[in-house]
Amino acid sequence: MSEDPAARAADNAAVVTERDRPVTFRTVLAIREYRAIYASVLVSWLGDYLAKAAVTVLVYQRSESVLMSAAAFAVSFLPWIIGGTLLSALAERYPYRRVLIFADLARMVPLALLLLPQVPIPIMLVLVFLISLGTPPTQAARSALLPQVVGRDKLPTAVILNQTTGQAAQVFGYLVGAALAAGIGPRVALTVDLITFAISAALIAVGVQHRPAASARAHRSHLLDESAQGFRLVFGRRTLRSIASMIFVLTAFSIVPEGLAAAWAAQGNPDPVTRGLDQGLIMAAGPIGYVIGGLVIGRLIAPSRRDKLVRPLALLSVMPLIPALLAPPPVVVSLLVLCAGLAQGGLVPTLNAKFVLILPHGYRARAYGVMQTGTQLSQFSGVIVTGLLADRFFLPMVVGLWSIGGMLVMGWMAARWPSDRMFAAAVDAGARASAAPTQVARGVAAVPTRITPERT
Repeated sequence: MSEDPAARAADNAAVVTERDRPVTFRTVLAIREYRAIYASVLVSWLGDYLAKAAVTVLVYQRSESVLMSAAAFAVSFLPWIIGGTLLSALAERYPYRRVLIFADLARMVPLALLLLPQVPIPIMLVLVFLISLGTPPTQAARSALLPQVVGRDKLPTAVILNQTTGQAAQVFGYLVGAALAAGIGPRVALTVDLITFAISAALIAVGVQHRPAASARAHRSHLLDESAQGFRLVFGRRTLRSIASMIFVLTAFSIVPEGLAAAWAAQGNPDPVTRGLDQGLIMAAGPIGYVIGGLVIGRLIAPSRRDKLVRPLALLSVMPLIPALLAPPPVVVSLLVLCAGLAQGGLVPTLNAKFVLILPHGYRARAYGVMQTGTQLSQFSGVIVTGLLADRFFLPMVVGLWSIGGMLVMGWMAARWPSDRMFAAAVDAGARASAAPTQVARGVAAVPTRITPERT
């Protein structure tokens, strides 16, 4: 490096310009390891959404109970709620590549048992729960591995690509899974899911190189204590706490159209065919908007501009549903949900990428577990509260007033959003803490053993 101050300034300017230039999806996909992870994610998500749709149909066919069918869908969220942080902390103890492969192969066993004829419904629910136990460590390991594979400069683009693909896979998987289950048989969709697990494990085994575990054996403590460290890290630093709080609030308000879609589509509509179409439009509009928003923001907007869009996008992510107070027809409701999804697709990947950049190496998986647990609880709470209110009051009024409350909360959070300088300092600290992977491999702690909060 040149000792000349002018040369150093020119070098720094060149680095800033390069980092601020939007990283394309092609650039990220040019990384061989990322292609393997991305392909694994894609086939896994498609299989999972196919299976969710198929299991609900299979349970309904066997029980003829809407409640049991809903339980079959909801049980997949239980691992996150009751033990997601512990399972995510467990992923730190082993190489991420091994965690991903083992989780895929292990989940094939209970999934294969689901294919057996005449499995009792309680056993089916237990099997679905066992399959879902692999989700927290898999997603946590994948999230923690991504910065090591693509690098910090390409991470935001990789996160956007992953999340927009996930939303597209959700729409496709639900529609195709329901069609296969209803038209051919649910076990066909479950068989496809079984095959996707094998493909995913093979892609990781062949395409991802071995790396040592993030948590050195000499510095491990009790699993509960390691999980608690994740909570202390996320909520003990203002930048991480602000991101987490905004995502939790966003999910509590944004999940409502999807959770109430069936009842909303049935408002004053006696035709079951039309109700099903309206429900599908409302449920699919959010993911479609998310995909479009994520692609536009990720492809066309420079990283520095994305940060400046956080505040307006936070408001726009909940504001579009306020006109629900006027009880518009389902097509208009779908357009409103689509507009909210556009803003969410630009906001959430930006927040997630910033969150991962701030995290020190060795804490990413357990912090991811904290985030996912909070997100699942937020979604559950949002749907339950609005569902109870909609049982007593006019549903469109409930959604409109709920969105007004969301806009007020988001406005308050946007006003208290940390400065760009504070975020830059937090990202630099995360980079310094993650700069010595060889120390981790040798059993030397690369992060401080005591997590201290940031100054506010």
